[in-house]
Amino acid sequence: MTDLLRPRAIGAPLERLDGPDKINGTARYAFEHPVPDPLYVHPVQATIARGRIEDIDVHAAEDLDGVATVLTHENAPRLATDSDAELWVLQSPEIAFRGQLIGAVLAETPEIARQAADLVRVDYRREPHHVVLRGDDDALYAPEVVNPSFAADTRDGDPDGAEPAVVVDVTYTTPMEHNNPMEPHATIATWRGGVLTMYDSTQGVHQMRSRLAPVLGLDPERIRVLAPHVGGGFGSKGTAHAHNALAALAARVAGGRPVKLALTRQQMFALVGYRTPTIQHVRLGADRDGKLELVTHDVVEQTSTVQEFAEQTAVGTRTVYAAPNRRTTHRLAALDVPVPFWMRAPGEAPGMFATESAVDELAEACGIDPIDLRCRNEPAVDPATGLPHSARHLAECLREGAERFGWAGRDPAPRSARDGDWLVGTGVASATYPGYKMPGSTATVRYRDGRYEVRIGAADIGTGTRTALTQIAADALDRPVSDVDLELGDTALPTATVEGGSSGLTSWGTTVVEAARRFREKFGHDPADGDEADGAIPDDPDEQRYAIHSFGAHFAEVRVNADTGEVRVPRLLGVFSVGQVVNPRLVRSQLLGGITMGMSMALFEHSVLDPQFGHVINHDLAQYHVAAHADVADIEVSWLDEHDPHSNPMGSRGVGEIGIVGSPAAIANAVHHATGIRVRDLPITPDKLLGG
Repeated sequence: MTDLLRPRAIGAPLERLDGPDKINGTARYAFEHPVPDPLYVHPVQATIARGRIEDIDVHAAEDLDGVATVLTHENAPRLATDSDAELWVLQSPEIAFRGQLIGAVLAETPEIARQAADLVRVDYRREPHHVVLRGDDDALYAPEVVNPSFAADTRDGDPDGAEPAVVVDVTYTTPMEHNNPMEPHATIATWRGGVLTMYDSTQGVHQMRSRLAPVLGLDPERIRVLAPHVGGGFGSKGTAHAHNALAALAARVAGGRPVKLALTRQQMFALVGYRTPTIQHVRLGADRDGKLELVTHDVVEQTSTVQEFAEQTAVGTRTVYAAPNRRTTHRLAALDVPVPFWMRAPGEAPGMFATESAVDELAEACGIDPIDLRCRNEPAVDPATGLPHSARHLAECLREGAERFGWAGRDPAPRSARDGDWLVGTGVASATYPGYKMPGSTATVRYRDGRYEVRIGAADIGTGTRTALTQIAADALDRPVSDVDLELGDTALPTATVEGGSSGLTSWGTTVVEAARRFREKFGHDPADGDEADGAIPDDPDEQRYAIHSFGAHFAEVRVNADTGEVRVPRLLGVFSVGQVVNPRLVRSQLLGGITMGMSMALFEHSVLDPQFGHVINHDLAQYHVAAHADVADIEVSWLDEHDPHSNPMGSRGVGEIGIVGSPAAIANAVHHATGIRVRDLPITPDKLLGG
């Protein structure tokens, strides 16, 4: 019988169900799964940016004791199709970027494999390469769509002919940045009986399988991918990459032995994606009261000659601000560089840095408080689609954040506050992120031995998905959390979409709720042992009736040393509108992580590309600087108490990305307030401040 007094699991700050396993070391990550008698794979990478292999000498490597074989384009098994060029590894002598996979050593230990890889000698025919992004590149082109399926360009009114009273016309740049999850990309691959089994560090086991299958010429059912625990991804593990295809090839020639491949940190900088650098031209125009009349956002970014990835950098601008005259454009340069890919809030993170910095500049030009200017320009409907918002509470986030932050006592004049050697400033920025719900997930609910087994091939990349989905399932089944066993991370389980775009919990939670509904309809509250029901994510007409987005307001206080230009961030605050919070403990963790990553983007992260040789030279965590504990003083996050009835059955919206969106702009705006210097190219390093 239903217990009407049972508290709801959704909304409870439940501790992570897998926490004890992670603490005691029994939670196995990709490289840690026990397999018998493995061989270890170490890749050989190209050392030129463009050209062709003329000769590759593997004799010294093959002669090393402990080496089983060396694969190159001359002896590797043939792949089935080159339609996926990123995965077309060891099939051709052509070199498209420095760091491209051109060989692999299989050996008895990882140390021997690495030593042997260094013994491979390659002669190249070098060709001129182009690796530097320029806004005036003659080869710039407009992609058909930008990630995932937005129009590349939009236009309303007459943005070129509009003549507002106050105009801000500026260009912002962001650098190439790299994902650096704590767990590197790793794979164990085994061929047995015509079936490929892979333990992989991935954000989507089914997506990994579906992308690899055609390249390998296999029916997807002949590939099994398992990822019960993943140590972070930030987008980079959202699909198969070249090393996954390499592991499959290595396993095919390993004589039935498993192969283990773990990319080094340096290899990850060339093989698993990155955030494209951007050049962003923003024009904002308003009347004397700060009402927007003109918004244009024109973006130049890069992709690879191997495969196109077009980041949606200007898309956030389409949603946040309305004006009668608007334009957004995206232009790509196809360079001799690795393939870019998802990095936390692709598009919105760099794009909102530019937009929200420009809004701050407009507020100063108009003589209006930046929060007031933003609130004056809150649109009645979604500017991008004309649809009503399922819930738009950005103004509430700004006002509540201002009260919590103590914004009212702020002197708006730049360089107006000083504490000894430190210039003190505060800044604000808005944030938005779409509410994605991906079609294609299914789930199964089974009753066995007095417990409810919920099975779905989702991924938990460290965000707490296993715990949150268990809470959703418990409420959907009207049972306590302790009665539910959740299985995920395996292609043997029902299909689930990728953990990406803050869509995971919405997509999978909706699916689990549907499976639970069908189970109860079929078996009631007194099921028999073995009763089972399936459910697929249902069609939702509200997706066509409403614009569904998360929103937020970021506040930052910075201190800039007047003599050295050092920037410190003693205080950050974020207030968010994300619908119903499924688990406050997990949501707080996600928002804190996003804000910290945004601070890292603002102050530190910059992949430095050597134009002469075409590779990132600071390709490890000793030189690629990210925010550490010492950089984070006081971060506070909160969210509005709300339930979005149009987003999903839980009333929730995504939180994984919204934390980083807006954080860099708030810090940049605070630095300007502290110093009077407007830094328009990230990261904000001392050299950019000392000149002012």
